[in-house]
Formats: sequence, structure tokens, C-alpha cells
Amino acid sequence: MTKGKRESQTSTEIFRFAEARIAIENVSHEIDGGRFPAKTVAEQPFEFFCDIFSDGHDVLHATVTIRPHRKGKNAASVDLEHLGNDRWQGDVTLPEPGMWELEIQAWRDVFGTWRRDTAKKLSAGQDISLELKEARKMVEDALEAKGAPKAATRKNLEALLQRLDRNDDTDSTQTLMSEETFQLMREAQVKANLTTYERKIHIWADREAAAFSAWYELFPRSWGKDGAHGTFDDVIDRLAYVKDLGFDVIYFPPIHPIGKTNRKGPNNTLTAGDDDPGSPYAIGSDDGGHTAIEPELGTLDDFDRLVAAAQDHGLEVALDFAIQCSPDHPWIREHPEWFDWRPDGTIKFAENPPKKYEDIVNVHFYRDAIPSLWIELRDVVLFWIEHGVKIFRVDNPHTKPFPFWEWMIGDIHKDHPDVIFLAEAFTRPKVMKRLAKVGYSQSYSYFTWRHTKEELTEYLTGLTQEECRHYMRPNFFANTPDINPYFLQTSGRAGFRTRMVLAATLAGNYGIYNGFEICEGAPVPGKEEYLDSEKYQLRAWDFDQPGHIKDDIRLINTIRRENAAMRDFTNLNFFTAHDDRVLYYGRMDAATGNYLLFHVLLDPHTPADFGFELPLWKFGLPDDASIEVQDLMHGNRFTWHGVNHRLALHPDARPYAIWRLYPPPGMRT
Repeated sequence: MTKGKRESQTSTEIFRFAEARIAIENVSHEIDGGRFPAKTVAEQPFEFFCDIFSDGHDVLHATVTIRPHRKGKNAASVDLEHLGNDRWQGDVTLPEPGMWELEIQAWRDVFGTWRRDTAKKLSAGQDISLELKEARKMVEDALEAKGAPKAATRKNLEALLQRLDRNDDTDSTQTLMSEETFQLMREAQVKANLTTYERKIHIWADREAAAFSAWYELFPRSWGKDGAHGTFDDVIDRLAYVKDLGFDVIYFPPIHPIGKTNRKGPNNTLTAGDDDPGSPYAIGSDDGGHTAIEPELGTLDDFDRLVAAAQDHGLEVALDFAIQCSPDHPWIREHPEWFDWRPDGTIKFAENPPKKYEDIVNVHFYRDAIPSLWIELRDVVLFWIEHGVKIFRVDNPHTKPFPFWEWMIGDIHKDHPDVIFLAEAFTRPKVMKRLAKVGYSQSYSYFTWRHTKEELTEYLTGLTQEECRHYMRPNFFANTPDINPYFLQTSGRAGFRTRMVLAATLAGNYGIYNGFEICEGAPVPGKEEYLDSEKYQLRAWDFDQPGHIKDDIRLINTIRRENAAMRDFTNLNFFTAHDDRVLYYGRMDAATGNYLLFHVLLDPHTPADFGFELPLWKFGLPDDASIEVQDLMHGNRFTWHGVNHRLALHPDARPYAIWRLYPPPGMRT
């Protein structure tokens, strides 16, 4: 390489480095260096943060430009505000579900720097005649800048120069220092040292039900009349009951044909009688597989009527997407390459040592199963979408490959961005987070096993404040057909009330499995399992029996719906209650002025009489200030004075309290 060519290349490199003068880093919604998208909710603003700074003391300006992945949609730009200490923030709203791309740009605001520094010189009584000439040159440069300003802006710049020609220095100073001129120069957008962040930030926008929903789980086969096998028509007859409780999602475990080979009997016994219905997770028989209906439930037309009736009640139907199969599943005959076979030619049954599932076999996802199995499973989801289902709870997704989920969910979302996937993965934290990153809208959680004040505070603080808040949304199920928590086995009615309130008010998404409302907790001795589980037999439910907590459920679901603060999972704050058995927290939405406080007694057996601190500081109020409050359990309003207060909670009478605060005007957080 000749000396001249080397110097030319060096000069080009120097210019490239010199132009990118501004540092952009520590971007809030960048997940794993941009490998995965963050998540938000369409039509709801979220706070976007990054650090922006440069050498020297110039005024900087920054924007984030929002572009949809789908063609034919316009981009929008949001100005970022400097918060101090080089941290910048902007309120971003993505207008519809789907994937969006955010581009961060920053530049030196030459005129803004001039205006700031000139104001200081004016205050000091210094001569600014040269500064006025500099400013005029900036206006001229704005007219000649690369990428000429809009016609209206150009016209205003030309008018500004004409005024400066007529004015003396005093009038020119007033004109150039005015807010009108400052905004005009902002419109002209002379972007010195324009720097673009090296990566686009991808954000997936879901519809609101992905972040805020109340689920009610039931086995349709147990909702029959007089102990008979239930049908979809029986569920239609009881939709009003579910809606009256305040739920918006009605979720069914698998509704497909159940195999006969190794069918399980009551309490998971290995011998089933002729009338035993078997486990709905043993999917597949001569009646079909994952796109068929268990005949005793009804037909596909009956299911369509159920979905339509649920919509009429304001309910969405969620289905279980369970990939496991009965040994009788048609896929085994049609696609033996999708399954594992033992050396003796027998099929390999599902195991989770020491547990064995003799009525279930699993598919495998590689070898000769790829790509045909992947496509088939995707098509199963598409089949149910065509029948009106937009929410899927996925059974044990952590035992299937992450690449499969990333491809399948992404492929579904191309044409159906409103579809929601819930990951039923009670597994290691990093695995749960990876599933959320690859596309799951909601995630099961460890809430079921967090009972103490310390455990709940630590767990929720992590979920709402660490990076995972940008991509993982927990769904706090208080119980499931698979999990009869030890706490509920011994807590009595008070424990069910407490856990329901915690689940519904600590998370945006929560759910209960039917029987919870009548405090059903009879266990298999020594296990977190239900005695006479619906997974293996029919149950006849009496939801009106004495001791039910339906009034609590209605109240809490009403409070959730009517208060904007409940819709943002990340706005949770814990406050001081002087009793380790009382969890005290708040949900606060400054945009709407909606502020709620919660006291929950975690001990289901012993009363608590305790002091607590009213968080007046959250509203900029002194410790001796007063604030209006409403008891949301009873509706009465009154005034609290000062920081320190006392409250008594009793497990048999009032194990929780919920308050709405009304701070004085202008005192919102």
C-alpha cells in the first residue's frame, strides 16, 4: 500500500470516529444485546430510558424513532428528556400489537448551546455582538443544511433573517433569544455530530389481556348435571357464574379424545374401570388427536357455540396446548419417526423419575421429526385460532426445545399478533426467563411457594424492578389441578382469602382453579396433590356450600377492573408495617391519580394489631399532613392525619384491607 493511499484510509477512519462524538448506552429495553425483544402493551405508554453524553458541555438533543415491522405503517418520533446525570427518558406508545423497532439518535444542539451560553453572558453584562453574528450564521446554515427544512420552516427562517436585517442589536438579541426562535431552530433540525445507536431496539407489543387478566380454570367434564359427564352445553349454562365472579378468561385443560391404553383410574391408580374417564393429558384415540374433541364433551360445532357464548359474556376461552400423546394417538401410526422407540420395538413412555406416566408418550423434536413435527404442531395452534381461541396455556414448555418455541410463536404472531401464550413452567429461574424471551406472553411463577413477608417482598421486588420486568409477565395462579399447596391444606378459609387477594393484587395476571372458591384443599397425604383429583375422575361441585369466598373474589376482581393502578404490574411499592406477618404494599398510577394501599395478614390462624406508616412522602407531603382515604371494602371515606397509624386484622373477620388515597391537588407522584 502506498503512503498516500494509507494516509487517505487513515483520514477516512478519523472522520468516521470523529463524527460519532456522542455516547449512547445503558438502554433500558435492550435484552441480551438485542438478541430478544422486550415486551409492552399496545396503546399504553411506557418509559424508555438510556444514557446519552458527550465530551464538553454542549447542549444535546435526542429522539427515539418508532417504526413498525409491517410495511405500510408510518414512523413516529419521540423527543427524549434529560433527567440529569446523563440519563434520558421518553414516554413511548406503540399503537397496535406486533413487533416494533426503536432507533435512538442524539446530536449536538448548536443553537441550544449558543442560547444557553449567551444567556449567561447577558446576565453578566458582557458584550454579545459577536454572538449575534454567530447566531445569524446558524440561521443561514439551517437554510443551507443537508436535507433542507420543510417549506413552512424554510419560510419562517427566511422571515427571521429579514427581521434581523431590520433590527438593531437590542432587538436582534430579543428575537434570537426568544422561545419562538428556539423552537424554529429545533424544527430546522441542524444535527451536529448526529449519532445513531448501533442497534435497533425491538419491542413486541401485546394486547392488554397479555398483561392484565383474571383466569378461571375448570374441567368441562365435571360440570355436568346430577353427576353425569359434563358437556360444552353444560359449560355454556354456567358462563354467567364465571362472569359474575369477575373473571375474563375461562381456561380448559385438554378437551381432546382420551386414549384407552394404560388409562389411569381415580387418584392416579394404574387400573381404570370401564367408566373411568382417564387423564385428559393422555391425548389421542381412534376418535382423533390434537384437533379433535373428546366425544363425551360434544362436537366441534358445540365448541364453536361455546366460544361464541363466552364472547357474549365478555369471556375468552383459553385452551391447554399439551403436546404429549396417548399410546393410541393417530400420530404414532402415521408418523412413527416423531417418537422414541426402545431396542425391543416398544414405544418409550413418558417419565420424570421416579414418576412414570404409563398413559403418555412424548414426541421428540429432532432427527427425522424435523421439520414435519414442528409444522404439524404449529398447524394445531392455527386450527384452534380458526375456531376463535386466542389464548393458549402450554403444558411443560421447558421440556421442549427453545428454538421450536421461538420459531412457532414467531410464526403464529406474523399473522396473529393478538394470540397469547402462557408458559406452564415451574422450573429453574433462567429457564423460565428464556421461555419469556423466546416469545411467551405470560409465565407461571414461584408465587405458589412464597408465603412469608420476606419471601414475597424479595420475589416481587425482583420481578418488578430487575431487567426481567421488560420481557417476563408472571401469572400468579393461587392453585392448579397439579398443585394443592401445603399452605392451603392447613390454612382454612382465611388462608384461601389471603392467597386470593395476594395473587390478584400483586400481579397483573392471576388465576384460580375451580374449587378454590369453596376452599377445597383435601390432599393426598404428604403430597401437594388433590385427593380425588379431577385429572383422573369426575367431580360434582357445589359452589354454594357454606364457607365459600365468592364475595371476596367478586370484590377483588371489581377493584382490579375499576382502578387503573392495577393494570401496571411494575408500579408495585412495599411499605412499612410493624409486624412480620403483615404484607403492606401499594399500587400507584400517577397519570390517572389512582393510588391504592393493601394490608394483608399472612398468618391464617392468629390476629394482628400493628402500626404502619402512611407514605405521605410519595406525594411530597410532610409527616404531619392529612390525606383523604376510602375503604374499598366498605365504601366509606374519611381522613388520615400524619404518618403513623394502627390497624387490626383478624383471620376470621378481616384478613386484608384495601384503601384508595386521594392526595391534595398538585401533590401526585
